[in-house]
Amino acid sequence: MSGYSVSPQAVEDLFEIWQYIARDDESVADRVQSEFYETFRSLAGQGHRRKDLTARPVLFFPLYSYLIVYRPDVEPIRIMAVVHGRRNVKRVLKKRGI
Repeated sequence: MSGYSVSPQAVEDLFEIWQYIARDDESVADRVQSEFYETFRSLAGQGHRRKDLTARPVLFFPLYSYLIVYRPDVEPIRIMAVVHGRRNVKRVLKKRGI
């Protein structure tokens, strides 16, 4: 498998993260955004399942205080969500049907 795609909801997650960080420093927000996309490129097969959060076939990979949620079983892999670890991740995923 190669490449990745980002769901519309994950794009929104990334934008909200950028906006939050940019309130203090736009250059840091840009750097963090770049790091997310660099991580997406190298994700394939990395991460772990979290059956306590969802029964869906997704993997979780941490970056900073966030969890990247993605489907490794499709090509290209599909980034489904980027959720801050302090949020109620199970509730967020359930609301999104993940």
